[in-house]
Amino acid sequence: MLDVSSLTVDIGPVNILRDVSLRLESKQMVGFIGRNGAGKTTFLRAVMGLLKANSGKIEFDGTELLALPAHKRAGLGIGYMPEDRKLVPNLTVEENIKTPVWSVGIDDWEARLEWIYTLIPEAIEFRHRPSTSLSGGQQKLAALARALMVGNRMLLLDEPSEGIAPALAKRMSDILANLKAEGVSILIAESNTQRCADLLDSMYVVERGSVEAV
Repeated sequence: MLDVSSLTVDIGPVNILRDVSLRLESKQMVGFIGRNGAGKTTFLRAVMGLLKANSGKIEFDGTELLALPAHKRAGLGIGYMPEDRKLVPNLTVEENIKTPVWSVGIDDWEARLEWIYTLIPEAIEFRHRPSTSLSGGQQKLAALARALMVGNRMLLLDEPSEGIAPALAKRMSDILANLKAEGVSILIAESNTQRCADLLDSMYVVERGSVEAV
């Protein structure tokens, strides 16, 4: 489903990713593991079109993504959950979840929203609250729900369990297990393999911008 080959990305004068290759098959969950600063976020942002790649290829189900702007990539069914959530502060939680509907257009968004609330029932409880009123863990759940609104084919998750209480980290793991069981393809970037190792079909380790499969 996702085939990245020889990807190189610079930010300003600094080379962040060097000749990175990775493959995610349909219905798989693949780990992208590395310490803070290793290049995990840069990789996900490059896949989504939020950072420009210097060279390489990124194919999603046969479509070359480097030729597409970011919103077109999301329109292919790719959901992205950034590490810092990026919720819109003056919108409610449900309005944040629905932002992909307004930006890329989703015909069946009402059914999609109902499915998300079934998967993450906690989101129903705080859907009318301002996003700024939520705890860090609740914000992570809201950001995941927003990614799911558009990510009906593949999810890119950046540190979904980082900085949240153990109980919510466990809840996040349970949700990801349910998504995997439903056949959603997931690429999960984490600094700690203990949070997701049992769910992974394969793993890539990134160190100083270079990657190897494990």
